[in-house]
Amino acid sequence: MKKHTVFVDGQEGTTGLRIHEYLAARSDVEVLKIDAERRKDAAERARLLNAADVAFLCLPDAAAKEAVALVTNPATCIIDASTAHRVAPGWVFGVPELAPGQRDALRSAKRIANPGCHSTAFIVLLRPLVDAGIVARNLPVSATSITGYSGGGRKMIDEYKSSAAALASGAGGNAQLDAPRPYGLKLGHKHVPEMMAYTGLTVKPVFMPILGNFYNGLAVSVPLHFSQLRPGTDAAALVRAFEAHYEGERFIRVMPFSDPALTEPNFFDVQGANDSNRIDVFVFADEHQAILIAREDNLGKGASGAAVQCMNLHLGCDEGLGLTA
Repeated sequence: MKKHTVFVDGQEGTTGLRIHEYLAARSDVEVLKIDAERRKDAAERARLLNAADVAFLCLPDAAAKEAVALVTNPATCIIDASTAHRVAPGWVFGVPELAPGQRDALRSAKRIANPGCHSTAFIVLLRPLVDAGIVARNLPVSATSITGYSGGGRKMIDEYKSSAAALASGAGGNAQLDAPRPYGLKLGHKHVPEMMAYTGLTVKPVFMPILGNFYNGLAVSVPLHFSQLRPGTDAAALVRAFEAHYEGERFIRVMPFSDPALTEPNFFDVQGANDSNRIDVFVFADEHQAILIAREDNLGKGASGAAVQCMNLHLGCDEGLGLTA
């Protein structure tokens, strides 16, 4: 059996390393490797990019655009994990569960934009409600996301780990890293354009991400007032809309509203979907208000897992090959 050839441009970053982990046990894939000393050699990168059936770009935005320009082989499918092409014409957004027809588009695409971790969870929450007419496209929406520090890349990971080691040894670390750290306070987070583009919202959401002192895990919460939604909407209607939209989806789990195990605890487990490619969707509500929460592993469905899922679709493999629901 002929193996599919795959190249990861930016293989030393967090997303690239996790993609390698996913592919390591695959007998159907040959991962092309670049010598460490040639990682910035444009000619060698171009050779490997054009030799690959699928090329993952795990690079900063500018470098991702440069990599795309190196690809001349029309058979090479690019899956870009950067922000550079997520709302660009000609690129297919890498959320297979987005809407009917999205999987077919991913199967035929040669340019796939892998979604951001925050935006994936936000879109999974809002797209079904907008499509169902429960949330108006012009409704002002806010969202908060708490995430582990691994999404910040190697420098941030080293910062947190070094501080924790220093504190453990009594040498004194950075105490500011112990507490949650809101960021994106200039209201221009790079995920917002895709959050609008793929939910259908026409009003820019107020979005605040928060960095937590844990490695991986992410939960996006969206508060809603029933008075601002389609008349007659209650918690049960929200759950029904999610269930209808995600019926049969192996990687999206809609949690039952009435389950005491979900409603009785005082605290929400942000890390409950870690080490999976799954998103858990929750509705918490009283008679007037609701809080929607989508939980994922920011390194799984929020990054590398989503990229491999798109690769599987494009190559005609089982969509969940090598992934854990």
